[in-house]
Amino acid sequence: MKSAEVKVVELTEGLDVQVVEIANILGLHPVMVYRWRQEYREGDLTYSPSRRVSMTKNKPKIKEKKNTDLERLKKENIRLIKENDFLKKYQRYLKDQKESGLCS
Repeated sequence: MKSAEVKVVELTEGLDVQVVEIANILGLHPVMVYRWRQEYREGDLTYSPSRRVSMTKNKPKIKEKKNTDLERLKKENIRLIKENDFLKKYQRYLKDQKESGLCS
């Protein structure tokens, strides 16, 4: 498995695009990409698993946010249903008033 740095270097060498553009797209500083390219050419840039970042640490926060968003949307849905029911009842009331001739 290749490290992210090696993949970035290979991307910069494989495409006919300036390093600065690729760095901007990936959210990296161009100096880092140039340094990685130099280390890659010198053979110093290799895969090291100790540099990996675990992606599982943030999952509970994402789940908590989804739950709070879900609860908020449920409450808003209930409010909108009540509002819609009220408007339907008011519309029927106005129709009845008009039919009975009490409302002009």
